[in-house]
Amino acid sequence: MPGRAPAGRKRFWKQVQLVEQEGAFAVQLDGRSVRLPGKTALCVPSRALAEALVAEWQAAGQTAEGYFTPDDLPLTGIAGSMLERIPQARKGVRESLLAYANSDLVCYRDGAHGKLAAQQAASWDPWLAWLGKTYGVTFHTTQGVMPICQPAQALQALGVVMDGMTDAQLAVLGVGVPALGSLVLGLALLGGAPVEELVASATVDERHQMAVWGQDTEVTDRIASMQMELETAARFEALTHQT
Repeated sequence: MPGRAPAGRKRFWKQVQLVEQEGAFAVQLDGRSVRLPGKTALCVPSRALAEALVAEWQAAGQTAEGYFTPDDLPLTGIAGSMLERIPQARKGVRESLLAYANSDLVCYRDGAHGKLAAQQAASWDPWLAWLGKTYGVTFHTTQGVMPICQPAQALQALGVVMDGMTDAQLAVLGVGVPALGSLVLGLALLGGAPVEELVASATVDERHQMAVWGQDTEVTDRIASMQMELETAARFEALTHQT
């Protein structure tokens, strides 16, 4: 509609600062700490991550007539999960991520088209082998869409792995697993697997369909969005290990 304001919030600050506070690094807007939805200060233990957050806030609202949305602050979103959501609900987060195992993308193979099934096996079997080598866990596969349950021992073992993860790692996994539709691929993201390879594996079916029927811009846009989301998560993970 004519005259309608852009979506989002109007930028309300002039300067963004990084301030060291008791061994951690806070992001401040015009001298006031950024507060997350639960009122927790945006304050992280890694200077490198804090500097990236500062750059993100500095860029927000510099276009689109001064408006910004959460999409302009993806690192802040993951940091918010690390600082607020994970500490308050670790058990729930753990269970929701483990639940992906029984519907894991890489475990459901096409039973009607031999060519697609072969492509799936070529792309997904190495990740299942990686899962076994890395965590000593075996996942079952099936053809079609009828649900299967993964071994209780496997889920228990991965649950123990998650119990030992940091809040930052669980926050990254919380982005990767839903985006990829796969606990296996999400764990591989956390393990440093190249984002391009993970996206390619997560979109075997879509790319097969486009090879048959032609490009679909809605699908390619969705793949591009997935790529960006995972690159942000991988960057967040890397930054948490830098001083």
